[in-house]
Amino acid sequence: MKKILFSIFALLAAVSARADEGMWVLSLLAKMNIGQMQQMGCKLSAEEIYSANNTSLKDAIIIFGSGCTGEIVSDKGLIFTNHHCGYGSIQQLSSVEHNYLRDGFWAKSHEEELPVPGLQVRFMTAFEDVTDIITEGLDNASAEVRQNKVNERSSKLQSDAMKALSEEEKEYTEVRVESFLSGNQFFKVTYNVYNDIRFVGAPPVSIGKFGHDTDNWMWPRHTGDFSIFRVYMSKDGKPASFSTENVPLKPKHHLPVSLAGIEMNDFAMTIGFPGSTDRYLSSWGIEETMNVVNASRILPRETKQNVWMADMQADEKINIQYASKYARSSNYWKNAIGMNRGLNRLHILDKKRAIEADFAKYAESHSEYANVLSSLAENYASRAADMKAYYYLRECVGSVELLSANASPINALVRRIESGKEIDAEFKSRVIEAYRAIFKDYSAKTDEKACAALLDFYAKNVDAKYLPAFYQSIAKKYKNNYVAFAASLFKNSILADSTKLFKFIEKPNMKQINKDIAFLAAKDLQAQYQQLRSAISIPSLKVNNAERLFLKGLMEMNPEKNFYSDANFTMRLSYGVVGDYESADAVHYKHFTTLKGVMEKEKPGDWEFDVPAKLKELYNTKNYGRYADKDGEMHVCFTTNNDITGGNSGSPVINGKGQLIGLAFDGNWEAMSGDIAFETELQKCICVDIRYVLFIIEKYGDAKNIIDELTFAE
Repeated sequence: MKKILFSIFALLAAVSARADEGMWVLSLLAKMNIGQMQQMGCKLSAEEIYSANNTSLKDAIIIFGSGCTGEIVSDKGLIFTNHHCGYGSIQQLSSVEHNYLRDGFWAKSHEEELPVPGLQVRFMTAFEDVTDIITEGLDNASAEVRQNKVNERSSKLQSDAMKALSEEEKEYTEVRVESFLSGNQFFKVTYNVYNDIRFVGAPPVSIGKFGHDTDNWMWPRHTGDFSIFRVYMSKDGKPASFSTENVPLKPKHHLPVSLAGIEMNDFAMTIGFPGSTDRYLSSWGIEETMNVVNASRILPRETKQNVWMADMQADEKINIQYASKYARSSNYWKNAIGMNRGLNRLHILDKKRAIEADFAKYAESHSEYANVLSSLAENYASRAADMKAYYYLRECVGSVELLSANASPINALVRRIESGKEIDAEFKSRVIEAYRAIFKDYSAKTDEKACAALLDFYAKNVDAKYLPAFYQSIAKKYKNNYVAFAASLFKNSILADSTKLFKFIEKPNMKQINKDIAFLAAKDLQAQYQQLRSAISIPSLKVNNAERLFLKGLMEMNPEKNFYSDANFTMRLSYGVVGDYESADAVHYKHFTTLKGVMEKEKPGDWEFDVPAKLKELYNTKNYGRYADKDGEMHVCFTTNNDITGGNSGSPVINGKGQLIGLAFDGNWEAMSGDIAFETELQKCICVDIRYVLFIIEKYGDAKNIIDELTFAE
């Protein structure tokens, strides 16, 4: 998901930081934010939002899976998150016979809930500042020495924390030392991990992803972007692996739900786990993001997605297999397009260079920073060609599933053979199960088409010295005919055929695998990755250290400012208000949408804008129940100026009383430069109204059992 971010030049302006700017560490709210939050309408104390010792709002917020946020909404461990966050799990459980993506799913009892293999949620239990321990004596260290010491001390802190736990606690506890403020600050974060997560409900994709690619990152929006899961625990109240004996979680806190609706300028806050931002990035870093990272995503992904979509629309099985892959790929494909557009339109490079000019003047009298800007310029330039090749390699050759995902488990088998270790039945079984999971969501004919196009694209966009070794065979044997090479690759490799592959795993033969065309190409791909990683390692260390010093100097230049760290997938809070915006001259968007807009966008039979018959019936009869707004309409989505980014997907939108009013799920197209630069007047957080969520659950899904679990605010 989705990135809404904030600019360094806004942060460094001569005015105090705006309330809608920033992803704030919850343990520092009392010191930095709570006064302004309360002036804006927050009725809670900092202790009620975050407490190290007592139950607080943060105890209802979870990491959902590996890249989203969720919230606990009942005393039985019920989770609300976004539909696009649950999408991979829903796809995993779907089949042609039970297509939960297409049809939706509603468990009417705990017994009907579906276990999701591999899905985890994490509750943050502790958050401790360890900056002094990590950075002691490193002020004058070289970039390499500093990084080695930081890694060493971080590992020791994590190891010592785990050693202090009982054997039982170790099974469900994670400890991470995380870098903040570009490596100028460090926190030790502890999580409890739950592994028994079950699918409870979700609308069909025609509601949960209504608008798909066309509406992604756009406003006005009409998407019911939610899904429902549940956390289970052992009978003695501990995290546990799946068991029919497990019981629903009894959480420390769950969010009450408000049906009061929203108004312009209402206070709103989000709590979640934003993934990654680069708000303090230098101009050289911005250029690399635009010209390398984003550029490498745009055309290669479009090429791959066109192949996937053609096969998805022609075959329901392939549609299920590639639904989640396509959604992940297209999300940041469109993000990259919008970000480059926004950065150019807002002249961000010019503004950043003006900041760097001020920094240069400051550095004249502060020797610690004398070489920072020159180091940035030199080391970004030093790695430029290698970085371009690395990102294009990843997006092109690395996107051929046969050479990446399909080659991965076999490597473990080969390494074991080469080490002389026994290949027992248990090990073979693990490799086979890994491949069963891969082939469940894999179409060789689709991958073959993408392969030919992507290999060709890579060769045409990088210097020949960056081509993996198997390209020599493409040139000599296949006369640079990538379609012919792909056909041979998929016809002759056991990695493309599950029957042949499973037979090989049962009786592995090194002579056979060392002649396999795809296995050898995959080895060449990995060798090229390693060569590029090695080439960029030293300049990257120097870049990171110079970026750290750049931010350190900026903070010293502006001691009156409250600086917040870039996103790093740790718990953060943002606060702002519900509001509208003007996207362009004479174009004004109000702050909410209604079900009427769904009907206006309808295109019967269209994969993006088809509307289910039952939803149309509910609209035509105005059967909204208690979820209608006071204007009589069914509100669908609304906008705030909260500061969110990818990882915040599924974050609760909470009013000033600590009550759930919506789920954050997207940002707006006009402010796609947000990863680098926050646009004060345009930046919006798009949220699905909790009343629309409940309306779909009860009226569309007939799942009143879910509604009955919730706690409603009076």
